[in-house]
Amino acid sequence: MYYELYVDIFFMVNFMMDTILLLIVKKMILCSVSYGRILLGAATGAMLTCVVATGLQGRTYLQWILFYGVINTLMLKTGLRIRWGRELLKGWIFLYIASFLLGGIFLVFRPYLRVGSLFFLLAVLSYYLVQGIWKILLLLTRRNHDYCEVELYLGKQSFRSKALIDTGNTLRDMVSGQPVNVIERQVVEQLTAEGRPLRFRYIPYHSIGKKEGIMPLIRLDRMKIIEGTHFKWIEYPLAAISEERLSEENYQVILNPDILTGGKENGNKSSSSTPV
Repeated sequence: MYYELYVDIFFMVNFMMDTILLLIVKKMILCSVSYGRILLGAATGAMLTCVVATGLQGRTYLQWILFYGVINTLMLKTGLRIRWGRELLKGWIFLYIASFLLGGIFLVFRPYLRVGSLFFLLAVLSYYLVQGIWKILLLLTRRNHDYCEVELYLGKQSFRSKALIDTGNTLRDMVSGQPVNVIERQVVEQLTAEGRPLRFRYIPYHSIGKKEGIMPLIRLDRMKIIEGTHFKWIEYPLAAISEERLSEENYQVILNPDILTGGKENGNKSSSSTPV
């Protein structure tokens, strides 16, 4: 049987799908790479897929190895700057989880995809649907902890505090898309006791019963999240500074729950989040 392949259309479809998959994996592993890197990774994956599909016709097993092993690895390395080893394995697993969810959505709506524009619309909508499904899965599988301990690091200073894991905290940085945690000003004063100059910008926020406002936003060097005997490191977390006391319950940090899906567990620091 003879098939006619339009390489330009094949490239654009793969480029869009790879972009969506990398954006989803970026959210899953809490990676703060730029959108330019995402597009570069997607272009790399789409281009190599076109080369393999057109240049190795008839070599099924070799194509299978390149499609599902080599190309996906290069796409993750290029688009998300993932390191070799466990971090790459984690990204590879999340890539296929995202592919499974995305494929399921397209399978359900396949009978309605006879118009090309509907395909691209569904591709965009699928990005948000997969994100929603992933958040639901996290809520169903997450340990029942509302509080934890955190250690914050800035320069040579560190500060340990009780923290609230607040599902109502959906604050995100408009520049990098990273989740934003909230800390009291007293915490910042402890972290800058050595007189280190603090670079910050402002982030808008709103809360129930309060007017909209802005808070200073800083980037810490790292943060250690401790839940019992389990802990993980987050590199370069974002923190908004509250001028008011957060609570009378002895916590001075409010965590965005999305940050729990990133980082490195039990002693290995995350390297997937970089300052922007």
